Amino acid sequence: MPGQPGLLRTLIEDLDVVVARDPSLGGRWEALGHTGLSAVWAHRVAHRLYRRGLRSVARTVARVARRRTGVEIHPGTVLGRRVFIDHGASVVIGQTAVIGNDVTIYQQVTLGAVGWWTDNHRPPGARRHPVVGDGVILGANATVLGPVTIGDRALIGAMATVTEDLPPGARVYAARSVVRPAPTLRPVPDAASDDGQTAGPVRVCAPAPDAVRMLASAGSW
Repeated sequence: MPGQPGLLRTLIEDLDVVVARDPSLGGRWEALGHTGLSAVWAHRVAHRLYRRGLRSVARTVARVARRRTGVEIHPGTVLGRRVFIDHGASVVIGQTAVIGNDVTIYQQVTLGAVGWWTDNHRPPGARRHPVVGDGVILGANATVLGPVTIGDRALIGAMATVTEDLPPGARVYAARSVVRPAPTLRPVPDAASDDGQTAGPVRVCAPAPDAVRMLASAGSW
């Protein structure tokens, strides 16, 4: 779990890990504009304010960072060293979460609680969010809920949901999408005359059930 070196050293490590893990960047100067880095740096400041009892100020810093980066990290979250948030869009990390060193977090990851209907019955001060070990990778849209513990060097794949403890080195993958063959296309007359003859060009479309499925899978509904 994370140690706490000086703030300046921690910020430099954050910068260097972005350069090391994002091949699209050409160096430190370019990395300074990285969204994930801005979110992590803002949280470093907010967390120190939070620990000193300046909770309203800490929340203000976190809100500004969320609006600018799309990353929502509660000021109470304990963030380890060299945490890399790639892309950053829609990442949410809850108040009592603890994140270890060298963790990689992709977009739309949620480290959240189960829900108020459960958390309201926990003892005061009880942990509600995950503990993530060192070297863990959280794939895009991965979700980890509740006071679970993710072991060191575990990998949680894209779209996977975790609600129980994972041992070190575990691999969790979501079910793959089902690939079906393309539907058989049939000609449909554009318009017909009174004698039943095609009066216009012939269009080709999928049978009705297949067409409905195609629209639904494309997000048209």
